[in-house]
This record gives sequence, C-alpha cells and structure tokens, in this order.
Amino acid sequence: MIEGLSGRRRRTKAERARIAAESLVPGASVTDVAQQHGSTRWQAYDWRKKLRTGQLVVPESVAALPKFAELVVERPAAAMPTETEVATGVEIVVGDVVIGVGADADEILLTRSIRAARTGTS
Repeated sequence: MIEGLSGRRRRTKAERARIAAESLVPGASVTDVAQQHGSTRWQAYDWRKKLRTGQLVVPESVAALPKFAELVVERPAAAMPTETEVATGVEIVVGDVVIGVGADADEILLTRSIRAARTGTS
C-alpha cells in the first residue's frame, strides 16, 4: 500500500518475511528480488537479518510450499532410447510454460528461466 505524499509502502511482517525468504533462494539476487517487489536491497538485507534472528517469521502458507518441484518423467514408447543412446534433454513444466534444456544447460540461466516462468504464471 502506498500512503501519503512520500509514496512509502507499508508492508506487513508477512510480506517482509516472504520477500526476505525469496532473496535467500540459491542463485537469487537480493537486488533483483528487492526491485521486483518495489523495495531497496538495503530493506531486503534488513529483513533477511530479522528473519534469521526470529524478528520476522515466514507465514505458514509460504513455509508449507514444497521446496522442490515435482519431477515427472514421461517418454513416449516410440522415443525409447536404445541401449547405446542416452537421454540428453529435459523439459521443465512451470504452469503452462515448458522449458526445454539439454544436458549442458547453464545452471544460472536455468534458475533465472524457471524464476521468470513462475513469476509469469502466478
């Protein structure tokens, strides 16, 4: 919520904790997360510190979310590899977005792609 002439946002403790937790995800950039939520990196660092010291608590609804996506492996019968073939690709489905990657996929780029897909589907 933006209030008054200053344009300051008043965030609930739950919102601050959620943003702090999001910035703690491996590969996440504190600056990027803060900007996505209209705050500064210094606020995010402060909220992270409060999260670590117990002054902020991640809401139950967020804490209960799975930490990893479910992996479903499907292979059409016609596409079964022979004994000498090795599967070299993976498709990751996030909502209605499909991300196809090869065995040599860059971890940072893949993480950013998944994060972008999750942001776009929520």
